[in-house]
Amino acid sequence: MAVLAILSLAIFGGFYLIDGGTGDYLSFDGAMITDALPALAGLTAAVLGIVITVVSIIVQLSSERYTGVAAMFLRDRVNVAVMAYFVIACVTGVWLSLAVQSDFVPRAAILAMLVFTTFGLVVMLPYFVYVFRFLEPQSIVARIRSQAVETVVEAVSSDPAAAVAAQVGVIAAMEELTDITSNSISGKDKIIASRAVDAIKDFVVGYLAAKPRAPAQWFAIGEGIRDNPDFVAMDPESLRDLEQRQHWVEWKALRQYLGIYNEAKESMPDINYLIAIDTRYIGEAALARQDDQVVSLTFRFMNSYLRSTLNAKAVRTAYNVLNQYRLLVEAMIKGGEDDVAAAAVGHMIYYGRTSYDMQLGFVTETVAYDVGALCELGHHHGGRDEALLTQFLELDQPLRARKQEHGLIGIRKAQVKLACYYLHAGAEGRARRIAEDMKGEPPERLRAIRDQLERVESKDFWEIIDRGRNFEYMPPPQRSRMATFFSWLPQE
Repeated sequence: MAVLAILSLAIFGGFYLIDGGTGDYLSFDGAMITDALPALAGLTAAVLGIVITVVSIIVQLSSERYTGVAAMFLRDRVNVAVMAYFVIACVTGVWLSLAVQSDFVPRAAILAMLVFTTFGLVVMLPYFVYVFRFLEPQSIVARIRSQAVETVVEAVSSDPAAAVAAQVGVIAAMEELTDITSNSISGKDKIIASRAVDAIKDFVVGYLAAKPRAPAQWFAIGEGIRDNPDFVAMDPESLRDLEQRQHWVEWKALRQYLGIYNEAKESMPDINYLIAIDTRYIGEAALARQDDQVVSLTFRFMNSYLRSTLNAKAVRTAYNVLNQYRLLVEAMIKGGEDDVAAAAVGHMIYYGRTSYDMQLGFVTETVAYDVGALCELGHHHGGRDEALLTQFLELDQPLRARKQEHGLIGIRKAQVKLACYYLHAGAEGRARRIAEDMKGEPPERLRAIRDQLERVESKDFWEIIDRGRNFEYMPPPQRSRMATFFSWLPQE
């Protein structure tokens, strides 16, 4: 704005001097300026019309794609200030056009009107740039998230009545972000969908930091949100549980994630992976805040993601979600939450057996290697892997169809790999438990397992994968223990 104003005035001043203008520019003659003053008011009104027209078209186009844009636009202080400025300038110009008399010229008012008109012209182009940036999808997502955080911060630091009223704003913000995500998925706009999904996670993580300061009324499901579709369909006892556990905000956010997950699993599976990542971040943030109720809630929704994925037989998505599931359980083990970790591994075993029955052998194999890795981590952190190992040995099941052979071999390879780790770590008793569990295996299957594990010498898989490591790879010190382990099996 400063550059445009200085450049315009410099050009005018230069030509004014070239033409010999040397008199007092502000010596207005009442008889000469009566036609110029109405033109100033008309010019300001014309600029206001241009601004309103352009802005209305842009806002309308954005409103068709993202709900709540018009209200957000009208709440923005810059937009309100610019529109108010043009209106005030127009009214001032109208009154000034009738203020000049033959013996009186209001020089200060005329000069002010010149400044108003100049500023209105200069501000037009930068304001258009501001509007375009304001309505960029990334800006809309960031603004919704910021407003939701501000609402929560205000709610937890104000009186209880304000806290209840703020619940509506928080629910509306999360649903707006969900709507943006859904529209982006329909339009194959992965960037915007990812930003909106991340914004929900950022809001929840920020909310967990402010949650301890919230008044008791905040955790009650008030009248303003009780009729929300996600709450009105719930059983009264479930609603009371949400209030008692004080996690209705987190439940609502993760419920939005589950809806997005089901919508994206066919058209944009990458969003499913991002939802699993962000759910893990929420669980880890809850663990850091020692909010056990939210930690348990994140696992429930992780389980729901897996159930939906297996029903769709989306093997690749299940592989990615299980990666985040394992990382979340690892955080529980490192944080000393052994009971939570054991319960989570029990769920993993359940979905591993479910995928085995569905003849999704690769998913079962993925569960096996992930649980084996968790057993190793638990043993490394003080030998807290006894319960995990017991559940791991329950994963294998008898064959019901020939197609399940690959999945069963994958389970057994993961168990052999874990046994070799135990031998290397000096935990022979645990390794013998695995050998005892495998004594009933036919010799040809054991030979196939041993041959396949011995052939793997590189930790890098031959394709690009997110995990970055070959399931079957063992470091040389562990591989050298295979001979000892297989010597315990009479078939070998």
